[in-house]
Amino acid sequence: MPLPIEPARDDADRAACARMMCETDPWITLGRSFERCLAAVSDSGRELYVARDGATVAGFILITMKGQFPGYIASVCVAPNARGTGLGTQLVAFAEARIHRESPNVFLCVSSFNHRARALYERLGFEYVGALKDYIVEGHDELLYRKTIGPWSDFTPRQ
Repeated sequence: MPLPIEPARDDADRAACARMMCETDPWITLGRSFERCLAAVSDSGRELYVARDGATVAGFILITMKGQFPGYIASVCVAPNARGTGLGTQLVAFAEARIHRESPNVFLCVSSFNHRARALYERLGFEYVGALKDYIVEGHDELLYRKTIGPWSDFTPRQ
């Protein structure tokens, strides 16, 4: 059953998201501390949405709507006990709907070693664009993916 997704409410939501991130891969392999994860989910230039299972944050998605790639999914994270339930797919679909109000493109990067996430994104229609060699840590690339509903020249933002 789909979980409700809503904007993060407060510091407790942001801390729960940061804890979830820093305790799982790919962020462990990428060397992300709790403090760095908390800074990422607290960045006022990004939008943080959480999926709730009762009072518990079961997953979240962090998006950026500004910059060179508006519509960038910066992070998707699902709690270990909620993996395999379709929550990752639900979070990405939520982000796509949000992004497509303002942009025809959805971008994301996935670590080269994160095979499960890569398979999910490809199943959801994202296309591989290219590799950023040794982008975050040596020995692992970040793979840029894009999903589009058309070119910018044909796109009309929705209000």
